[in-house]
Amino acid sequence: MSEEYQVQTVVIGAGVVGLAVARELARRGREVLLLEAGNRFGEGISSRNSEVIHAGIYYPEGTLKARLCVEGRQLLYTYCREHGVGHRQCGKWIVATHEAQLDTLAGLREAAAKNGVALAWRDGGDVARRLPGVRVRAALWSAATGIVDSHGLMVSLLADLEAAGGQLVLQSPVLTADSGAGRHRLEVGGATPCVLVAREVVNAAGLGAPALAARWHGLPPEQRPRQWLARGVYFSYTGRHPFDSLIYPVPEVGGLGVHLTLDLAGQARFGPDVEWIEREDYRVDPARARAFADGIRRWWPALDPGRLQPAYAGIRPKLAGPDGGFFDFRIDGPATHGVPGLVNLFGIESPGLTASLAIARRVGSLLDVAAD
Repeated sequence: MSEEYQVQTVVIGAGVVGLAVARELARRGREVLLLEAGNRFGEGISSRNSEVIHAGIYYPEGTLKARLCVEGRQLLYTYCREHGVGHRQCGKWIVATHEAQLDTLAGLREAAAKNGVALAWRDGGDVARRLPGVRVRAALWSAATGIVDSHGLMVSLLADLEAAGGQLVLQSPVLTADSGAGRHRLEVGGATPCVLVAREVVNAAGLGAPALAARWHGLPPEQRPRQWLARGVYFSYTGRHPFDSLIYPVPEVGGLGVHLTLDLAGQARFGPDVEWIEREDYRVDPARARAFADGIRRWWPALDPGRLQPAYAGIRPKLAGPDGGFFDFRIDGPATHGVPGLVNLFGIESPGLTASLAIARRVGSLLDVAAD
């Protein structure tokens, strides 16, 4: 029979959002246990993204994605400066390659302004002077966009969590959960199975969050969302290139298009594309480089396709399918589902990294209100 332990607060999932949430709750004075099913923290979505600090451009006014991205971006820049986490506010270009995209570009500028994000309009000639070799009709310049060392950020968040008295436990998958009478009973597997009885639980399990909710006794069935998976692959670009800022095309259905990002060492990579899949699969088909090259050449004719090398793939946790349109983050607290002391995080795709500290604050506020 598994041992049973009492704990005040459990956070499930040690990606960047789970780490940020656990840190926030520990700093608010809670006894926090952070459970991770894998062998290391941050192995899922958090290790398979563009590492971009988003400005808050693409999301409808008033949505959680818009508000938490803008708030989170400001918090993240401050956090990185104060904690010595590698980052760079390098800026980003959003480029229109033909006339039909100019109205979309103008619409993006208006939408960004409603979110408090200022974008500068540049015509094709101006872009060509600033980005030699790039050929576009017009572009928007986002000075607030940047890049961050996501692993370094997670290491720092974990150090903060532990300094506040919290603890990370690896290889501890939550198999089932049962909520009732103001308590949550978690069956934990792994090398040393046990049962945890917690007053508060945050389900920040990323891709696994909806599946865990489906096994959550006491959670109303209508509060267990369906999830779709959208894989995006990345290709690195070997050798030298002329860019020191990010370049994005006009957004496409399901994502922001195949874009150029940089790491802190200056290496360029392109991606992600969008491919709807049925189950987790992180393979990168080298043949997809052909479509990447076709898209990139629309704005950078000098691309050498032979220098595109398969890098890695990530999967976006979608709450709507290919034809579903925009969906917002779901941060479901007790007021949403009626279960005291429980917060479920669903559909935390981009800009989840940027918004992580703001998401953590919101979770903390929901639990503080419920505890009063």
